[in-house]
Order: sequence, then structure tokens, then C-alpha cells
Amino acid sequence: MYLKQWTETLLIAQFRIARPTDQIEQIERFYCEGVGLKKLGGFKGHRGYTGIMIGLPDASYHLEFTEHINGSPCPAPTEDNLLVFYMPDAEQIQAVKSRLASMGYHEVPPENPYWEDRGVTIADPDGWRIVLMNTEGI
Repeated sequence: MYLKQWTETLLIAQFRIARPTDQIEQIERFYCEGVGLKKLGGFKGHRGYTGIMIGLPDASYHLEFTEHINGSPCPAPTEDNLLVFYMPDAEQIQAVKSRLASMGYHEVPPENPYWEDRGVTIADPDGWRIVLMNTEGI
């Protein structure tokens, strides 16, 4: 097992952001085909759950989406709950935006105007929003 020293007192093997959905195929298509992330793994039939892990090449941090056989609706709580991708290449942002638009996912106005200046905000199939932000990040 590979551990990363995040702080003096915190060793981490992986970091996962997980949420339920009742549209797992559409979510996978949105994040893999549309955004361009990689499916890292998945599972089926685990105590009634199906799940997928999606992320960047470094699997130590990734997203997990799960769906239960009895339903797993997960409406977005607000329009300002965001998953932000800091992308310094404006052409790459336009390519992702175009792919998602061709799949029926169009830009939406952000709740916080900060994201308008250099970002593109798009809602995923469950209404959770991503921002493709044209900066190098922090």
C-alpha cells in the first residue's frame, strides 16, 4: 500500500468523494465520455449496490457513484455545490464543453458570479454541477 504524507499527522492511502445516483449509466457517460475522466473500477451486486470509481490517472483520489437496487436518488442540494476542474488550457475546456453539449449537457449560469469570469458551469445528469475553470488552481 502506498501512503502519502499530506501533513505531519496525516498519512492517506486514498481519498474518495462518494455520492449516490439513480442514473449510474448516464453518470458514467457524462464523466468518462463527456468530461474525459477514466473509469478506474466498479462493482455489482454488493449488498444491493452497484458502483463505479472515476478519476484522474492517480487513483489515490477519485469519485465514486453508487446505485442501490431500490433506488438511490440524490438531488443536488444547491446550485453552488461544485466539483471544480482547474484546467489551464482554454482549448481543452472548449473541447469538453462541446462534447458535453453534443450529449445534451449545456452550460448553465453559476450561482456565484466568481465562476463566470474564467469558468464554464455544467450540470451533470443528477443536477450536480461541475466547473471547468481556466486557471492553474491554487
